[in-house]
Amino acid sequence: MKATEELKKEHRGIEIMLRVAEAVSARLESGQAVPPEHLQKMVEFLQVFADKCHHGKEEDQLFTVLEGTGFAPFAGPIQVMLEEHKQGRVYIRAMAEAAKSYKTEPEKAAAGFAENARSYSSLLRQHIQKEDNILYPMADEHLSPQDQDELLKSFERIEQERIGPGKHEEFHRLLKQLEQTYC
Repeated sequence: MKATEELKKEHRGIEIMLRVAEAVSARLESGQAVPPEHLQKMVEFLQVFADKCHHGKEEDQLFTVLEGTGFAPFAGPIQVMLEEHKQGRVYIRAMAEAAKSYKTEPEKAAAGFAENARSYSSLLRQHIQKEDNILYPMADEHLSPQDQDELLKSFERIEQERIGPGKHEEFHRLLKQLEQTYC
């Protein structure tokens, strides 16, 4: 398997969470209650799996290797992806704040969570399309089979170091549970 294929697989999981976030946002906007722990688990998934792990693999490994093949680090597709990662973090922080205050200020927090979840979802859907259809095919053209193998090994290390053993599987169980509940 190529490293870029691994990243695409992770995108499929992130897309499930985006569907969940959109469904939860619709419930919140219609005044329906959502268990606070679901909001917190969604935020944890986005902070840890999507950002810390997935975006970490891209920023710390893939982009660095691509720079070595001639990609400009502060221009072109890498810069666009980095800027979108930064904007996504802004939305996730706002979702985290709303999730924290949901028990004490449910109406205000629900509106803030829904607004930022929808913005994040819109951003990430476009972002994933750019990566899957533009950046990763470009990477596949420039990376040797050895580069791909080394990236895959480094991705495994990142998962172990940043999310820990068993957490990946736990996140997939969470995705399944939330998808069954909301989608």
